[in-house]
Amino acid sequence: MTRTLVWVGQHVVLVTLAVLFLGPVLLVVLTSLMSNEQALTASLIPTTWEWGNYLTVFTDVPLLRWFGNSALYAVLATAFMLVSSVPAAYVLARVKFRGSGAVFLAVIIAMLLPPQVTAIPIYVMWSQAHLTGTLWPLILPNLLGDAFSIFLLRQFFLTIPKEYADAARIDGCSEWGVLLRVIIPMAKPGIAAAAIFMFFNSWNDYYGPLLYASENDAAWPVAYGLATFRGAHGTDWSITMAITVLVMIPVVLIFFFAQRVFVEGITLTGVKG
Repeated sequence: MTRTLVWVGQHVVLVTLAVLFLGPVLLVVLTSLMSNEQALTASLIPTTWEWGNYLTVFTDVPLLRWFGNSALYAVLATAFMLVSSVPAAYVLARVKFRGSGAVFLAVIIAMLLPPQVTAIPIYVMWSQAHLTGTLWPLILPNLLGDAFSIFLLRQFFLTIPKEYADAARIDGCSEWGVLLRVIIPMAKPGIAAAAIFMFFNSWNDYYGPLLYASENDAAWPVAYGLATFRGAHGTDWSITMAITVLVMIPVVLIFFFAQRVFVEGITLTGVKG
């Protein structure tokens, strides 16, 4: 009897939490299928299912261009981050050199530093390079590494036993060989977790495009474009919710297919300091 009560109690809590998390998403989907007049009422269920709202989105809003800009931003930022942050994290995790502790402390400080503190001098720098009005000021810095990604990857690399790297060195591998042939194949969950974090942050970024690309509507990604549309069409809630649903779909699909390695990467990261 006790086991049954515990089972019921656990599942009631889980069901309640699922409803709390999925309720707003369901509300967005239902609102996207309402007429514009009904969307302004307190009604929760569409009286007529307006599937045409999703076609209206593509005719009234340059959604495909927004998607293309977001994809360019997210994919390149993620790729550049991996190219720069994986070697940096490996050096901090496995290569001993004088001042490594100070370098790691600098990474921590960079991770904690609010972006607003450095926004003005960095904007001036990109303005002098004539790259404002584009997304490149948000993409190119990832070639120099991302502090959070370096920290996350370093913590994951520390969980890999040193014996594997030592065996590779005995067989004649250089440090690059150890990284490419031993560490990276064993660190796929951690690398996937870092990549997903970067992709999601780039896809959902609003502050960066507001700062650098707001003057050029041809460079708007979906996050900034959606916010601008909502500001200009504050009463078109059905169309706004339809755009929101379409914007959520790529993120949900990516997480659905990558959730196993993502959860594994987050679980194992930080096991060893």
